[in-house]
Amino acid sequence: MDFPLSRAVAEHLEVLDETTSTNAELVARAAAGTQGDFWVVATTNQTAGRGRLGRVWVSPPGRTLAVSVLLAPGVTEPARLGWLPLLAGLAMTRAVTSLVGAPVRLKWPNDVQIDELKVSGLLAEVVPGVGVVVGAGLNLTMTEAELPTPVSTSLTLEGASADDIVDRALAAYLTELRSLYIDFVASGLDASELRTEVKAACSTLGRQVRVELPGADDLYGVANDIDESGRLVVDGRSIAAGDVVHLRYS
Repeated sequence: MDFPLSRAVAEHLEVLDETTSTNAELVARAAAGTQGDFWVVATTNQTAGRGRLGRVWVSPPGRTLAVSVLLAPGVTEPARLGWLPLLAGLAMTRAVTSLVGAPVRLKWPNDVQIDELKVSGLLAEVVPGVGVVVGAGLNLTMTEAELPTPVSTSLTLEGASADDIVDRALAAYLTELRSLYIDFVASGLDASELRTEVKAACSTLGRQVRVELPGADDLYGVANDIDESGRLVVDGRSIAAGDVVHLRYS
């Protein structure tokens, strides 16, 4: 496949027949200085994808899209790059919205859901002195039997056409990501407008949640806000990292 729609958006796009992890591939290239801003690596056959908290993410060949993008805005302090993962999550939320007719929401910090079912997850990795590699996995044509969990879904299960779905989905994501990224860089990485847009797309706000914190007891409460640094605020406490569970009795 030539990926004409996607190549019209991303000048530096490499589609691999197979790779262990698009994130690992692009992080290594970025660290070596061989890739630049908005360079993209993608595949439909990722054999050892990496999820949050060290999890391994594997999917049937040809049924999902794995894509990683290097965002190198010329600012390298990690604190100033913290909004890029949420920016990418918002981009995927908008891309999926354009492909299906169902409501699509962003579950903080990195899950894109259709009617509470996960269709995409994202993972960001800082490349010191360079920028951030943002990786995304998107379920394209997985059947119900192939889904990794009972709370997952795929684009075709939600009504998207399978015709040219890889190129259409990749192009939709890259289009939304580029637009948001250009505006964010032009603002001098001022996240005030981006924060408003992320909050509007976020299904976690206003919900009773359980936050599974690394190395600590679970936190229960109401997700009140996303603060100026992109952290989730639960009953006044800002959370930078953790697995969030939406509680059904909210």
